[in-house]
Amino acid sequence: MLAQAIGPFEVSLVVLYLAVVAYLGWLGYRRTQNATDYLIAGRKAHPFIMALSYGSTFISTSAIVGFGGVAGLFGMSVLWLTFFNIFVGIFIAFVVLGGPVRRMGHRLDAHTFPEFLGRRYDSRFIQVFAGLIIFCFMPVYAAAVIIGGTEFITAAFKIDYHVAVLVLSSIVAVYVLAGGLKGVMYTDALQGGIMFVGMGVLLVSAYWIVGGIRQGHADLTAMADQVFVGFKAIGHRGWTALPAFGWGKPAGLPADAPSPYDLWYIVFTTIVLGVGIGVLAQPQLVVRFMTVKSKRELNRAVLTGGFFILMMTGVAFTVGALSNVYFYKHEKIVGRIVGVTERADVIVKKERDVEKRLPCKLLHVDTVDDNEPDFHVIAEGLDAAAAILPKAEIRDLGDGRVEILPKATSFTRALVRKGNDWMLNPDSIIPNYVTSSMPKWFGILFLLTLLAAAMSTISSQFHTAGTALGRDVIQQLFHRGDAGGHGTHVVRLGMIVGIVVAVIFSYYARGGYIVARATAIFFGLCAAAFLPSLIGGLFFKRMTRVAAICSMVTGFVISGFWVLFVKASEAGAIGIVQRVTGGKNSILVDYPNWPVVEPIVIALPISALVAAVVSLLTRPPSDAHLERCFGGAKAAPAPAPQPVEVTA
Repeated sequence: MLAQAIGPFEVSLVVLYLAVVAYLGWLGYRRTQNATDYLIAGRKAHPFIMALSYGSTFISTSAIVGFGGVAGLFGMSVLWLTFFNIFVGIFIAFVVLGGPVRRMGHRLDAHTFPEFLGRRYDSRFIQVFAGLIIFCFMPVYAAAVIIGGTEFITAAFKIDYHVAVLVLSSIVAVYVLAGGLKGVMYTDALQGGIMFVGMGVLLVSAYWIVGGIRQGHADLTAMADQVFVGFKAIGHRGWTALPAFGWGKPAGLPADAPSPYDLWYIVFTTIVLGVGIGVLAQPQLVVRFMTVKSKRELNRAVLTGGFFILMMTGVAFTVGALSNVYFYKHEKIVGRIVGVTERADVIVKKERDVEKRLPCKLLHVDTVDDNEPDFHVIAEGLDAAAAILPKAEIRDLGDGRVEILPKATSFTRALVRKGNDWMLNPDSIIPNYVTSSMPKWFGILFLLTLLAAAMSTISSQFHTAGTALGRDVIQQLFHRGDAGGHGTHVVRLGMIVGIVVAVIFSYYARGGYIVARATAIFFGLCAAAFLPSLIGGLFFKRMTRVAAICSMVTGFVISGFWVLFVKASEAGAIGIVQRVTGGKNSILVDYPNWPVVEPIVIALPISALVAAVVSLLTRPPSDAHLERCFGGAKAAPAPAPQPVEVTA
């Protein structure tokens, strides 16, 4: 079916790409001689390779497909995340944190992020606890990236979603298991180059299609009245305007109505702060700083990394917003109607015990004369939904074909099949846009772009999850004397377990802009649990072991509590809160705006305050330990950390 959909030439390009990836994975395998090579690429990575690896690991399908789809929903306010990605994720990360992490990591002979924290604070508990957090929650983030990659494959090439998940995961697993971080970084560099070219072409073509920069933005601004009614209710004022800002709920609104300020907190706490700040504490990114041999390499990587991030996120978010103009004004689908669903209750919102459906008439259109539907379009809304859904224009061409103008927005064109149901899936916005608007040759380029984006990030996630379980948990708990040895077989076992968990989650978590949500949750959790301990460990010699433990536990517990009981979208999906509240999706459901505030806004400040206060109340680290961490020359590898004493 793939060969029929895209042709033998395009299939050959995909095979060639996979062959080059396989070769680079094999090259990483050949050049991996010990645990240092396998875990941190021998500490000799070239700055260009490191920058592309950092950028392509940071920017995945969660940015291109997930957050690009969110920009299709909410507009260009999401571009604030691009600013944070560059200023915080590149400039602050490389210039402020990168050098100290590299120096201390070399002195302590740390190979993983949890090992770095454990040796800085001389605590096996910290290493194991951090390793468990990463291993337990990294697969959720990995699943989000896998979902983002498979959405385009499914939309463009008619491949079953579950088959695409399995194939993509298997390919990445092979070269990660074999080549370690060297293999990961070699393939990251190739994939970063492909991503850069693909996104550049996408930006130029997107503006060309909508009539240029000025016309495209003017048309997008004029479409403000087309915003979906559900988004208007939470403060959406158009794709070129910021959401309405305020707190609480104006008088006169029904008790069960959402606050008209909710969207502002979704955009700026969940998307901008959750991901924009959380990047500083991403284990798979922090470890990249330990792969170079000097601060000079980090400085040389800043410009490359910043421009790369601008091209990736800036393009994805801009195109996501502009896709509304294309779907509403320019899309024309020419083909034969091979099926009509006279009435389908399409899912527009789905939580654990709550579904919102709208009745629609659907058209299924064959555009390549193979009697299989290539496009699924809402013809019109039925009953009360007629007033809030688009009504497609259909023109008979007289030769058995029709020309359909869907007159939709990005959201109402994001129609996908899920089992026996139909749903509007925001994660399909970018794949649908590329499939509909671009020529076939770009489809294959964008396929390679998304494969590169997905594989570069998934490979690092699998590697990080595996090292967390293998080196930071299993070796520390059961093979303490082997902590500095090779032990790569244990790490590979951890990778296999993490891969299986991520694939299982990918099978069942599709829909509801899960890609962006899962990414924001993981980034925010890492920030709350790790960032105060990381920054304190790098810059404040007075930061103590007990303070680090208390800060990490506090950040983790508050984040978990907020996700389980306060953040309505996640708490409602998990389902525990309903048992406490008698069916409500948040314990603060009666207090407007709080149920959409991201955990990082609460958990990170409290975690940082706990770190500072407890440090002042507990005994400072010994001079010998501080010399080992901060001394001028590289010290001998730190001895195995002793179990933490919880007394001050």
